[in-house]
Amino acid sequence: MSHLVSIRVDDATLQAVRSNAHRLHLTQTDYIRTAIERMNQKLYAEERKSSLQRASVAVRSESMEVNADFDKVEHDPEA
Repeated sequence: MSHLVSIRVDDATLQAVRSNAHRLHLTQTDYIRTAIERMNQKLYAEERKSSLQRASVAVRSESMEVNADFDKVEHDPEA
């Protein structure tokens, strides 16, 4: 299902949309739709990256403990 969204843009932005859409052989609607989709994808990727960074920080100290245990075994297999 599609919905109609109305937006207001200044003259310079409208001219850029018209020019870029024409250059890319797209309708203005397709150009704007693609821009919105790309922005949504970018925000999703940024949110995912942030989530992974938070998870990494949350397990960092435990990872350091495991690394320390491996170091002990690596240097002294009898430990």
